[in-house]
Amino acid sequence: MGTSLQAMRSRLLAFGVLGVLALAAYGGPVRAQPGPAPYLDPHLSVQDRVADLLGRMSLADKLGQMTQPERRYITHDEVTRYRIGSVLSSGGSAPVPNTPENWADMYDGFQRAALAAPLRVPLMYGVDAVHGHNNMVGATIFPHNIGLGATRDPALVRRIGAATAAEMAGTGVDWNFAPCVCVARDDRWGRTYESFGEVPELPTMMTTVIDGLQGSTLSGPTSVLATAKHYVGDGGTVGGDDRGDVRLPEKELRALHLAPFQAAVKRGVGSVMVSYSSWNGLKMHQNKYLITDVLKGELGFGGFVVSDYNGIDEIDGKPGFTRDEVAAAVNAGIDMVMVPAEWRRFLEYLRDEVQKGDVPMARIDDANRRILTKKFEMGLFERPMADRSHLAAVGSAAHRELARQAVAESQVLLKNEDVLPLAGDDKVFVAGRSADDIGMQSGGWTITWQGEPGPITPGTTILDGIRKAADRGATITYSKDGGGIDPSYDAAIAVVGETPYAEYHGDRTDGLRLDEADLRTIDRLRASGVPVIVVLVSGRPLDVAAHLPKWDALVAAWLPGTEGQGVADVLYGDAEPRGKLPVTWMRSGDQEPINRGDGKKPLFPFGYGLTYG
Repeated sequence: MGTSLQAMRSRLLAFGVLGVLALAAYGGPVRAQPGPAPYLDPHLSVQDRVADLLGRMSLADKLGQMTQPERRYITHDEVTRYRIGSVLSSGGSAPVPNTPENWADMYDGFQRAALAAPLRVPLMYGVDAVHGHNNMVGATIFPHNIGLGATRDPALVRRIGAATAAEMAGTGVDWNFAPCVCVARDDRWGRTYESFGEVPELPTMMTTVIDGLQGSTLSGPTSVLATAKHYVGDGGTVGGDDRGDVRLPEKELRALHLAPFQAAVKRGVGSVMVSYSSWNGLKMHQNKYLITDVLKGELGFGGFVVSDYNGIDEIDGKPGFTRDEVAAAVNAGIDMVMVPAEWRRFLEYLRDEVQKGDVPMARIDDANRRILTKKFEMGLFERPMADRSHLAAVGSAAHRELARQAVAESQVLLKNEDVLPLAGDDKVFVAGRSADDIGMQSGGWTITWQGEPGPITPGTTILDGIRKAADRGATITYSKDGGGIDPSYDAAIAVVGETPYAEYHGDRTDGLRLDEADLRTIDRLRASGVPVIVVLVSGRPLDVAAHLPKWDALVAAWLPGTEGQGVADVLYGDAEPRGKLPVTWMRSGDQEPINRGDGKKPLFPFGYGLTYG
C-alpha cells in the first residue's frame, strides 16, 4: 500500500498494459495496489483474466457492467462512481459540433471516466451504425440493407462492414448495434429497409457483414463488436406492426426467422439484441426459453445479450419499468440492459432483486463473464482510447467509391421500354423531391434517428451523379416539381419516393401509395410527351401498379445513401443493372403481406430484375 503512481506505471508497462496508463495521462483517482493484478496481464488467457477480475468485483461493480445509459443522461463522474460498463449514443445523439474529432474526444472522455474506477475496467461505446457510421456528419453512408439484399453480393457486404468499422475506429466507438438480420414479411413494417430480404436465405447470406465489422480477430486495429438484431421474429409481426406480435407456431418461427441468427452465431457475432416484439403474446424481453434455452443453449451463443432501448419497459405493457420487469428480463438471459435515462433506478431495482434472491448471483456472474470476455477479446484493457490514426478513413475516397459500387449493384430495373440506358449527349430533364437531396436518398438512421430532407451530410445527390455521367456540354435541366419541361427533351427522370423515417414511425397501413406531390410531378413530365423514367427512392415497394403503364421505365433505387452517382451509373449504362428484388412487389396494397410462394400474384416476383443485355 502507498505505492507511488510512477511505480505503478512501471509495473503496468512491464505487463504491456498501455491502455491503463491512460490513468496518468487523463487523470482520475487510482487505488494503490501491491502489484499488477493477473487480469491486467495480456499474456494470460482471456478465461483466466475474466476469472481473476470477476473474483475481485463487488456487487456494485458487477451491476454497473450490466448497465448501459445514454450519453446525454450520465456524467463522467457518474460513470466512475457507478462502475458503468457501457454508454450509447441513440439515433442522432452526437457531440456538438458533430465532427469525427469531437466523437473521438467524447469517447475518450467517457473512457477516462471508466478507467478512473478502482478496478479500471474499460467501457464499450455503442451506436446504431446501420449503413455506415451514420450518426456522424462526414461519414460514408452506404445503402440500407434492403438495397444490399438486392445485390446478392456477400463479399461486397463484408467489405462494407470493414469500411464501417474503420470509420468507427478512428472515433473510438467500438460497438455497433448492427447488423439487423430480420426477415421482413410485411412491407408495411417501418423497418422493412433494415432487412436484407423477405426469405431467411438473404439475411443468412449477408451475415458476412459481421466478418467485416469484427475482422479476423476482435482485437484488430479497426475491429468493432457486431450485434445481430432483433432477436427474434421482429419482421413477422401481424400487420407489420413494429413492436407487435408474431403469431406463429415454433416450427414456422424457426424456419423463417431463426436461421440468420444461427448463421450470425457461427460467425462469432459478439452480441445479440432482443426485439421489442412478442411471440404469441409473450414479450421477447422476458422470453427465457428463446433467449437462454435456444440462443445460448441450443445455438451455443457465447457472447452477451443486450436489451433494446428501454426494452424492458414494455414487458407489462405499461410506461416505465418495475422491479418485476427488471428481474424478468435479467432472469430471461439479458446480460446488459439499455436504460438510457433511468439507469440509477435500474441499478437500485436490480440490486434489490439480487439481495432478495429473486435474481440469482449466478445469473449476475454469468452476465458479467460474457461482457468481460468480449472486453478482453477486444483488447480494450490494453488499448482503451480512440486510435486517431484512423480518422483519415472517415468519408475517404476509397469508401465512397465502395459505396458507389454498392449503389450501382443494388439498382433493380423493373420496367424499360427502350429508354434506358441514356446516351451521354441526351438532353435530359430531371425532377422530383428526391433528385437533389442527400437526406431523402439516405433515409432514416442518417445523422438523426428519423433522418430528414436536406443537405444533412456531404455526398453526391442523384442529380449530381446525372450531371457527372452526362457528356460535357449535354443539357441537364432540373426542376423539383417538373415545371418548365417541353417536348425538346430526349427523356425525363422523376426521382420520387418516401420521406425519411425510422422504425415504428414508418409503419404504414394506408396501402403504401405514392405521395400525391410525386404523382403530380410525374404527370407534368408525362404531359410534355417526353419518355418518363421513374426512379423510386424508398425503403420498400410502393403501390405503383395503377400508374406503371404510363411510365416508360421504372428503377427501384431503394435508399442509396450518400453516393448518388451509383444510380446515375446505371441510368447511363456505365454499370449494368444487376439488382434482383429482395422482396415481392405487390400488385396492390391490399395484398400485404405478400411473399414468395404464398400463392398471390405479384406485380413483380421475388428475384425479378431486368438487364440491358
